Amino acid sequence: MGIEQAPTEKGRKAARGLRKSAAEDQKKVEAQKGSDLAKGADRFEERSKSSDGTSAGTKQRL
Repeated sequence: MGIEQAPTEKGRKAARGLRKSAAEDQKKVEAQKGSDLAKGADRFEERSKSSDGTSAGTKQRL
């Protein structure tokens, strides 16, 4: 849910906090890794491969 779509001020505040926390975590991981994290489809492929070494396409064909 987007920040502006939250029905209450408490929900909007929680969404802002979550977004800020996620951005801080991402910066920390990227600094440790030494490069930017993959985004979108690249991220999906990266996460799929990291779980068991095979790509998402290969898993779907099995």
